[in-house]
Amino acid sequence: MNATQRWNVTVEIDEEENTTTARATVRTPAGHDVTGVGKADRNPLDPNVPAIGDELAVARALRNLAERLLHTTEKGISGITGEPAHVHR
Repeated sequence: MNATQRWNVTVEIDEEENTTTARATVRTPAGHDVTGVGKADRNPLDPNVPAIGDELAVARALRNLAERLLHTTEKGISGITGEPAHVHR
């Protein structure tokens, strides 16, 4: 059976002085929200280019989200099998 699913990731970016924080959240089909967080700190000597801080913070948030989603998957597998699970990264 062929099926197409769509998962949406919501990204929120907060900037405060020299720090940009991004939060990337996805809701699984089971209704669980999984959130990854990423930060970017600008060296005060560097020029203020907010887009660069946004990109770096979002990239780190998405990487963190991926790790958290893998951990959620491992817990789901363990819950079904009753055995410890480890998915390859």
